Parts: sequence; C-alpha cells; structure tokens
Amino acid sequence: MGLFELIVIFLLQLLFWIWIVRWGGARRLEGTFTSGYLINIFAPRWTEDGIKFFGYCSILITTILFLLAIFIPDFRYIF
Repeated sequence: MGLFELIVIFLLQLLFWIWIVRWGGARRLEGTFTSGYLINIFAPRWTEDGIKFFGYCSILITTILFLLAIFIPDFRYIF
C-alpha cells in the first residue's frame, strides 16, 4: 500500500470516529443493532458514554498505528 492510500484510509477512519465522538453519532447509535455492525458486537449494550470512550480509544490507537506506518512501511498491512 502506498503512502497516499494510507493517508486516505486514515482520514476516512478518523472522520468516522469523530462523527461518533463529537457530532452525535454515539447518541444516534446507542442501543441500536447497527452499532453492532459499525463499532463492536457488544456496542448495542453500551451507553452513549461507553461508545464515545471506545471511539476515543480507537482514535488514539489508529493514530499511533498510522504514525508507525508512515515511518515503518512494514506496519502498513494493518490498515
């Protein structure tokens, strides 16, 4: 995977998690069956705050892996 594709995938993932955390996505998905598909299989049981916490953790982990993948190309297979 090239650097351009890596950046595009990271930005799409980041946009999705920002929607969950900041733009009301957690409130919209709380308790729905769709959250099980988009977030985690256990997400329909989670509250809005639990979904937001998962989103913040995902942003953190994805950013760390993205930075590693920029400098160490062997990590690009994760994306």
